[in-house]
Amino acid sequence: MSHVVVIGAGQAGSSLVGKLRAEGFEGRITLVGAETAPPYQRPPLSKAYLLGQMDKERLFLRPQAWYGEHGIDLRLGATATGLDLAAREVTLSDGETLGYDRLALCTGAHPRRLPAEVGGDLAGVYTMRDLADADALAPELVEGRRLLVVGGGYIGLEAAAVAAKRGLKVTVIEQAARILARVAAPETATYFRDLHASHGVEIREGCGLDRLLGEDRVTGARLSDGTEIACDFAIVGVGVAPGTALAEPAGLAIENGIRCDIHCRTSDENVWAAGDCASLLWGDMRIRLESVGNAIDMAETAALNIIGRGVEYRPRPWFWSDQYDVKLQIAGLNAGWDAVHVRPGETPAQASHWYYRGDKLIAVDAMNDSRAYMVGKRLIEGGKSPDPAHATDPATELKSLLK
Repeated sequence: MSHVVVIGAGQAGSSLVGKLRAEGFEGRITLVGAETAPPYQRPPLSKAYLLGQMDKERLFLRPQAWYGEHGIDLRLGATATGLDLAAREVTLSDGETLGYDRLALCTGAHPRRLPAEVGGDLAGVYTMRDLADADALAPELVEGRRLLVVGGGYIGLEAAAVAAKRGLKVTVIEQAARILARVAAPETATYFRDLHASHGVEIREGCGLDRLLGEDRVTGARLSDGTEIACDFAIVGVGVAPGTALAEPAGLAIENGIRCDIHCRTSDENVWAAGDCASLLWGDMRIRLESVGNAIDMAETAALNIIGRGVEYRPRPWFWSDQYDVKLQIAGLNAGWDAVHVRPGETPAQASHWYYRGDKLIAVDAMNDSRAYMVGKRLIEGGKSPDPAHATDPATELKSLLK
């Protein structure tokens, strides 16, 4: 009976083993996770969970007992430290060696940290990625305290929103010329800059970090313009790196993550990858999609191919972010856009931004406008591109764009 080993017990790993069983795979399954908690949702960590609006048990994707009931050997608190492709063996941190017939790498991504020489090792400096991060950060969120957020991407802005809602004084610094520079158009950046300003958050753009200040614990920061600001703690949100620490030394091909083909197979015929650690082809580009939707869909496709179905993975990118009372929903992938058209909403808090490359619709950012998101998503997935002047005219009924 064949043995499938899955390294990484996050959204992708849990989805993959669930799909294997749902499709009738009767062999052995071992799911290895470095954390002590069973697989859980990550998006609420920087939102509802950090605000105290969601209990820890509600984060879990499945009750822990489910894995045993479905014949899945769930190894928690175990780190995979070595991979021998020729022998088909994975070594764990406790010294145990697991043999496999098929292996799936769902090792996620890890937050980039500030180097020690700029104060990244001081107490009171946090990242926001996993449950331990959220639990460590929660006691710091006390009304009246001062938070410095380094990085104006979605993670940094979500953390800033939570802190501001808790009554903290928040400063966000962004080295680039504007927030969300890598992931959104200026129009979306302006929307969220204004939103944060309305909640008292100070955003400094074009202003990098020289170093964090303090002896043992962070007490402030010196910025690239020479100014100094005080803070009680800091959150660093400067991006993530794909989890390739197991794959790369083993000799798997790496290209912006673990390189996968259209079937989610790596450069080794017995190894698949899925989720934030995996890079895939999107047209003529090789990309990584850091999203829950991709983690689930790619993992389930990998599971089908592990049991020989030969299914091609065709990603349908979608993302979201919650900040204050605004839900941002993103359909498509905006890489390579050359024009953005704004569709006003029915209220000042509503808007949607439609990204075009030439005359092709490639993405939609929808703020508090689920109809614009759903229509945009269906248009993009269907390969349809309405005239932008028509699509963004508030007099145009959104559903009519689908005809």
